[in-house]
Amino acid sequence: MLSCSTNRNENPEHETELNVLIFSKTGAFRHESIEPGGAALKSYFENHGITSTQTEDSAVFNTNGLASYDVVIFFQTTGNILDSIQQETLKKYIQSGKGFVGIHSAADTEYDWPWFAGLIGVQFADHPDIQQATFVKVDTSQITTKHLPDRWTRTDECYNYKQLPANVTVVLTVDESTYQGGKHGENHPISWYHDYDGGRSFYTAMGHTVENYQDTLFLEHIMRGVKWASGRFD
Repeated sequence: MLSCSTNRNENPEHETELNVLIFSKTGAFRHESIEPGGAALKSYFENHGITSTQTEDSAVFNTNGLASYDVVIFFQTTGNILDSIQQETLKKYIQSGKGFVGIHSAADTEYDWPWFAGLIGVQFADHPDIQQATFVKVDTSQITTKHLPDRWTRTDECYNYKQLPANVTVVLTVDESTYQGGKHGENHPISWYHDYDGGRSFYTAMGHTVENYQDTLFLEHIMRGVKWASGRFD
């Protein structure tokens, strides 16, 4: 795990040097938010002192290709996108203490790889129509949610999962009484984090629409997830 100074932990808004890989390869459904969303993430990161590279080339998953990155983001990935050697590279990367962030359809990726399902925490099952819903902050002190309102009404596509995440800390849920089609009841998790196999993983099921990436609250939520996953902030 990367070490952190007292000042960084006391002031998580203060910028630090991080290098992030945004990986957006698709083997199944492709979200229209990939191009504009990737550009928005890169711009927001740059404005906050984070260097990022976006690619859809899975050949980057080799020891040298990942060596310079503090965090790997699976951004709107779908389907089977890594071969067995590339899978092992990602696994060793996480085991070395590095970070992972999954956004939205990252949970719709690598269904046949149990280790990856554990890294994300869930696998996608289905979703209702895109609609307005209210998201509830259940962790008020954690870096990824400190900036958010207690109840956050926004429009998105709320995933249902094959199984609920285990051994994770949930930071946001969605209030199923505020939209149609939820299947997980009162505590429907949406964003969470956990230590996993030597590294750190943050996932949010939010982020389907192009408009999400024009929302600075959402972009900040992702950026803070990246910072937490880097191991430099708690």
